[in-house]
Amino acid sequence: MAPGGGGGVGVSAFLPHPFFAGFGGAIEFIFNEQESTVTGGKKVGGIEQVLELAWTQIEVSLLALALAILIAVPVGLYFGHKGTGELVAVGIGNAGRAVPELAAIALIAAVIGVGVVTLTIVLAVLGIPPILTNTFVGIRQVDRAPVDAARGIGMTEPEIVRKVELPMAVPSIMTGIRGASINIIATATIAPLAGVLTLGDFILGENVYGADGVLAGAILVAVLALIFEFALAGLQRRLTSKGLRLQAQ
Repeated sequence: MAPGGGGGVGVSAFLPHPFFAGFGGAIEFIFNEQESTVTGGKKVGGIEQVLELAWTQIEVSLLALALAILIAVPVGLYFGHKGTGELVAVGIGNAGRAVPELAAIALIAAVIGVGVVTLTIVLAVLGIPPILTNTFVGIRQVDRAPVDAARGIGMTEPEIVRKVELPMAVPSIMTGIRGASINIIATATIAPLAGVLTLGDFILGENVYGADGVLAGAILVAVLALIFEFALAGLQRRLTSKGLRLQAQ
């Protein structure tokens, strides 16, 4: 059964149209605790529970994104600089899109059990393909003239990667990271299946939280994805050289 109403005047009271009233109920669920008959009258929803679940989702998403970056960026830089491994990079990118999240969770959980570690690994696996592919492509698309000039003045290969290719490939790499972050945050909604309570608990627990809770969870996940997107877009702008920004305009 759906949660009952909390105290005070509900937001939905000011939104008479059924479509808007549904959103009003979801917003009210986010900010005000509700009584759920399923939990024996225990309060559900409200800003305290929302912040707790949101923080867990942010935490596991950041861990997974960091792990995906630590694995995918060096591999993409290496293959991109060497000019080999295109089939591997593209193949991993295509395979990553086809990985069923639930199957991945079940497989890893069977090996190491459920919990934050399992969830982080699964989310990182989903984040690696776009980062790896975009890093490889970004390095391969770097103008060869400055690379050859760097070799001509005696730069070592690691120096060429770090000082020439990497700065010029930032837009492509960050595009991959931004795409990976959206995948990770969206997939983290199934975290309760791995024993980790995130905002997905609202979405998966309609019998406890009701329709308002499900819609509230969807709204919160969308807002969280937008926050990550804007934050990473700002970081991309800071990391991209002024010359490349002017060139893109």
